[in-house]
This record gives sequence, structure tokens and C-alpha cells, in this order.
Amino acid sequence: MEHSSQWALILGGSSGLGLATAKKLAQHGFHLLIIHRDRRADLEGIEAAFTALRQNNIQLHSFNIDALSLEKRAALLPTLKELLGTARIGVLVHSIAKGNLKPLWNPDEPGLTHQDFQLTLEAMAISLYDWVQALAEANVFAPDTRVISFTSEGNTKAWKNYAAVSAAKVALEAITRNIALEFAPFGIKANCIQAGVTDTKSLRAIPNSEVLLKEALRRNPNGRLTTPEDVANAVYLLAQDEAKWITGTVITVDGGESLR
Repeated sequence: MEHSSQWALILGGSSGLGLATAKKLAQHGFHLLIIHRDRRADLEGIEAAFTALRQNNIQLHSFNIDALSLEKRAALLPTLKELLGTARIGVLVHSIAKGNLKPLWNPDEPGLTHQDFQLTLEAMAISLYDWVQALAEANVFAPDTRVISFTSEGNTKAWKNYAAVSAAKVALEAITRNIALEFAPFGIKANCIQAGVTDTKSLRAIPNSEVLLKEALRRNPNGRLTTPEDVANAVYLLAQDEAKWITGTVITVDGGESLR
């Protein structure tokens, strides 16, 4: 197993891009720490997926807790340190998709509030910094750690009902650049992957998502949508030794969808 001594921590690893990334890393020998927040009714299927990942002869520890809670994070850190022993986390993947999808203004339905913006920004952007800071202070990062998060084309385009998430993606990219700058002396590299429109549970939560899917397929010169596996492949590439000089950037993984 090529990475049998390395650990990856995935925030939001029970579905979508996070789970696809877990599968890819497990196939290449990464041990996994997965933090997710799911309903009890969904846990049976999620645990089945995790059991399948363990068939790759890797260690996997999952925690169904709120990754955004300061108290939960503080309580979990001693457990993570105990599980790691002398090992360290070499890859941190941020795949938290928790935000408000409401219009800025519509007289017939509730619009975004200040609190909606705040919750979305904290969940989808600031939480990346919170975890990097906490793990650095706990001294559980490897000397050459890769921090990877997911943004979208909504970082520059205006989509209806996407304003709060769009603002969060822009903030996420800014935070990533500053992590790349200020944590560089500690060996941390940080990048965002801008995925194309991908048919996931999070995407389906966007109002009129069918329109987005149809338009993305029309625009993509390769004639298909981006898949979670496409994005997971890019995460794996960024985790390689050969990618150690890539940091502070946004890498587009969309098959050319954003070209037109």
C-alpha cells in the first residue's frame, strides 16, 4: 500500500465529494478519520459504506458529530491524538456543505437573513480555518500536510438562491490563500478545487437544480457532468509528493465546463 503510514482527516466524509475522496484515498492506503453529521435513519447505509472502505486494509474511525461545534472539536482532539499515536495527519479535506439556499428578496417567500449569511459563512468557510488552527495547535499535522477544500463556479457567477453559499465560497478561497501563506513555515500547503456541477445530494438541495444540471451538461465540451470521482482523483493528485509545490491556488476540475 503506497500510503499505508499516512492519515487523512475528512470533514464531511459520509456522502458526495467527501465520501468519493475517502474511497480514493482508501484505495491507495491512506488511513481515514471521518467526521460527519447525519441523521440516525441514514447511519446504516453510511456504516455499510465505511465497512466497504475498510476492505482496503486500512484503519477508519468515524465520528457522527457536529464539526462546527467548538466544544465537540475540543472534546474530539484528545481522541484523535490517541488514535494517531506517533503518526500524523498528512491530508485534511474540508467537504462541509451546510448553507442557506434562499432568495435575496422574494415577497412570496422568506429571504436570506443576516443570520443565514453568518451560518453559511461559518460552516462552509471559516470552519476550515478553525480546524487547521486547532489541529496545528494539537501538533497532529505531518511536516508536509495538504489542506484541500471544495469551491464552485458560484464564486464568480450569480445563481438564484445561491448568494450566501457564493459568499462563503469566496471567503473559503481567501482563507485558503492565507493558510497557504501563513502556515507555509510549518509545511502546510492549501488549495481549493473548483468542481464542475456535480449531481450530489447537496446539489439537489439547490432550488431548480435540474436547470443547473441541464445547463452544465450543455456547456461541458466533454459531453458529461463532473462526477464525485473526478474530484476525488484531483484530491489524490494534490496529496502526492510531486504536488508539494502547488499551494494557495484554485484548481478547476470540471472537464472544461467553465470555459463557456
